[in-house]
Amino acid sequence: MSAESSPGFTPTGTIASSADRRRVVFATVIGTTVEWYDFFIYAFAAGVVFANLFFEPMGKDFAQIVSFFSVGVSFLFRPLGAFLAGHFGDKLGRRPMLVITLLLMGASTTLVGLLPTPAVIGVWAPVLLILLRVLQGISAGGEWGGAVLMAVEHAPRARRGLFGAAPQIGVPIGLLLASLVLALMAQLAPGEAFTTWGWRVPFLLSIVLIGVGYWVRRRVSESPVFTEIVERKEETRMPILQLLRHHLPLVIVAAMVFAGNNAVGYMTTGGYVQHYATDPAGPIKLNPGPVFWVVALSGVSWLFFTWFGGWLSDRLGRRTTYIIGWILQLVGVLLLFPLTNLASAWSLAAALVILTVGLGFTYGPQAALYAELFPASIRYSGVSISYAIGAILGGAFAPLIAQAIFQNTHSTAGITWYLAGMTVLGLVATLLLRDRSGIPLGPEAEEEQAVSPIRGMAKA
Repeated sequence: MSAESSPGFTPTGTIASSADRRRVVFATVIGTTVEWYDFFIYAFAAGVVFANLFFEPMGKDFAQIVSFFSVGVSFLFRPLGAFLAGHFGDKLGRRPMLVITLLLMGASTTLVGLLPTPAVIGVWAPVLLILLRVLQGISAGGEWGGAVLMAVEHAPRARRGLFGAAPQIGVPIGLLLASLVLALMAQLAPGEAFTTWGWRVPFLLSIVLIGVGYWVRRRVSESPVFTEIVERKEETRMPILQLLRHHLPLVIVAAMVFAGNNAVGYMTTGGYVQHYATDPAGPIKLNPGPVFWVVALSGVSWLFFTWFGGWLSDRLGRRTTYIIGWILQLVGVLLLFPLTNLASAWSLAAALVILTVGLGFTYGPQAALYAELFPASIRYSGVSISYAIGAILGGAFAPLIAQAIFQNTHSTAGITWYLAGMTVLGLVATLLLRDRSGIPLGPEAEEEQAVSPIRGMAKA
């Protein structure tokens, strides 16, 4: 058994105590939970209240389109966040970038909760709202790569999938928290009160979460892989240029893998299902409160299947776990709207829980999969850029596309075909990749790139 495979060793062969590893896992879960709580409450508010509050002069239908556009516009700036955090994360370390992105996300979210409406400051209200969403996008673009590398690069070789699932479950926990807080506020401030002030409370609560996340992340030690890169003086001067020059096809394929998951996941995390189910002029007309509770329930099931998917990938391999996940995700996509259109909270709950099975299997292994694709010296840049591009191709405008399809066809069939197509795209991209589960992650392991991660392609 190699040092890296032993339970007490990191990927670089240094000893890591159980306490150190628990601290890293806890920090990555807490940090990504805070980040995605902030990110999701904006998406939910865009689906329920922002169209009327900030974009109403544009007309009812177009206002909702623009509201969903404001959700998607942040994705366009994720590559900027990924570029900046990847560059400095490969040069200065993983940990400093995690603290900076957390503070940026929290400050932006809190300011949304304080933002006056157009009745007070006119056109500046929607402009500032979109600007704050852009800052959220920059933060999200840099957050994920650092969190997953801290988890995976502290993990023993045989448990990377499980450790990598730790920051991944921060996303469904963020979804769960955002839904619970909004559901609670819908009860405490029903009807007009929710539209007037109730929606602001979840945004303002972010300032509490920032403090918790900051305290936790400051206590975590730097990644052992990056520490060894510094000791060996092997930092890359321009990691982004090295990535694009030698690994561009890999970035594109890896981005397509995430796009297939992200487009489907953003039916709830992007607020579309919430809007569709609660729209007073729509076919379902459910009350917002029960819908938020149902989405919270789906957050619990997504959390479990994400964790289970990461664990399973350590046993079956990343590629096999993904293939199973794409099949399950396709089943969930085909059942999503037929069940939702039964117009009850129970049928909506069944639809979303079934959907989360495939979503978890195609999300839990992603951290380990991405980390094993790129060399250590440009790994932060590689995983961040791939993730950001995948988010643009997948979730960025998925709610907007779904809304446009429904408004033009008055049917959800077209949305189902769109989501099924994205699932197949993810499956094809997965089939193009080799399974690299368990390869060495340390900077000394040049042989990790001896064979191209893309099947049938020579090393660049």
